[in-house]
Amino acid sequence: MTGVAHALHRTDPPTGSPAGAEDTAAVAAGAVIRAVPPVRPESAEPSLAPGRSPGPGAAPAPEPSPAPEPSPAAECEPAAGSQPAAEGDRGRGAARGPGARERRRQETRARIVDAAADLFAERGFDAVSVMEIARRAGVVEKTVFNHFPVKEGLVFDADPPMRAALLDAVRRRPAGESVSAAAGSFVVAAVSVLGSPEAVEGVARMARVIRGSRTLQVREREILGDLTDALAELIAEETGARAGQVEPWLAAHAVLGLYASLLELARDRVLAGAGGPELSAELRRQGRRGLSLLQFGLAGYAKRR
Repeated sequence: MTGVAHALHRTDPPTGSPAGAEDTAAVAAGAVIRAVPPVRPESAEPSLAPGRSPGPGAAPAPEPSPAPEPSPAAECEPAAGSQPAAEGDRGRGAARGPGARERRRQETRARIVDAAADLFAERGFDAVSVMEIARRAGVVEKTVFNHFPVKEGLVFDADPPMRAALLDAVRRRPAGESVSAAAGSFVVAAVSVLGSPEAVEGVARMARVIRGSRTLQVREREILGDLTDALAELIAEETGARAGQVEPWLAAHAVLGLYASLLELARDRVLAGAGGPELSAELRRQGRRGLSLLQFGLAGYAKRR
């Protein structure tokens, strides 16, 4: 949920391919390193009833949320040393209209993200400058900032796709199902995909980059805090909780705590060389144990003997 430099090189499906046709494991190898596994809201796994196992995971990620449209002059500004477009080329580009301009903008954004991913993997987030990323991507520094106003935006989405998906899973839960069951089951299903063979390399790269930067660790905690607040506000709205009631915030913190614990477990295991069905099974098993505590309470847990 935490789900921006690439964890892997982009695995976007060809234009026009149906949603959900891509491999499920792409959820963990999305276009960019994310604090959370990116998932489509419509692909949320049904919540776990007691004794049920989670499904295979969420569907692959959508395109990153587009940045505010930069001015045409800034977007088309060439890198130092590049040749300006010929007059005829500019005319043909204008004839293609806004669709072609948006495609060029997305292609530029993808080049920037790819360049950042490679540099962060090579030298670490803190040691790489925006100027170096621009040079590697073949654009000017201003173009990078048009797409990513802050450097951390190259690693974390400002509005992680998991946010909408998690809240949607809560809103769509059936009558009689608790928030902890709906949100917790969604988290377990999403994180279990991180053990798939196709995702392991991306998870490992993500872990190294984030754990190698204090700045990114702080930003990741901020994102998790924002997600916790959003879930708590939804719970408070649904239940009509009065200002100052602790239950919505306690429930939200428990769900996001489960997510954070599973994410760190996945990173630890992948960096130690684990992966594949065994890791996915371990993440599901540990997730179900945590989910059991959320659903049935802590009264019987860790009693002093």
